[in-house]
Amino acid sequence: MITVKELDLSWLPRIKEIDRTEEIEAIYTYKNETLAKEERKKVIPNWSPEGISEIIHTLSPIIKNNGHLVGAIDQDRLIGVAVLGGEWLPMHEKTLQMAFLYVSNGYRRQKVAQRLIDHVVFRAKEKGAMQLYVSATETNSALGFYFRYGFTIAKHVDPALFLKEPLDIHLTMPIK
Repeated sequence: MITVKELDLSWLPRIKEIDRTEEIEAIYTYKNETLAKEERKKVIPNWSPEGISEIIHTLSPIIKNNGHLVGAIDQDRLIGVAVLGGEWLPMHEKTLQMAFLYVSNGYRRQKVAQRLIDHVVFRAKEKGAMQLYVSATETNSALGFYFRYGFTIAKHVDPALFLKEPLDIHLTMPIK
């Protein structure tokens, strides 16, 4: 049975338990208010030790600064994680960033990501947020999931997040 719950910072290094491997069939670009699909087969490898270190370095301050680490656990194995930022985005009134979302290969398409975001939305509502902001990986699987969940292309892209992730597709979703 998969449990979704808030985790403390000590769980962050266990992100390496998540199998992020994936075969990509297409990627998207967003230019001139147009989302363009490009067929491109690519295999996403699992985490490298450097990648895990970078994730910990990036997410630790977010979690420490009033953020939330939400995990999906199967028995004692971390199989999915989402991170909600704790600070309002400067250019977006009452908007919080979902800074991270991954579900382990083998657990995808089983509503694990949906349950993680449901928890993130619950926490965002508690904080008074009116909107979630995501810099989504430009893959067909990521965007398909976010669009099904209710995200749309951001009308106003956050400049700081765009500088960090210019290839990502920036999305927002109203919180009701």
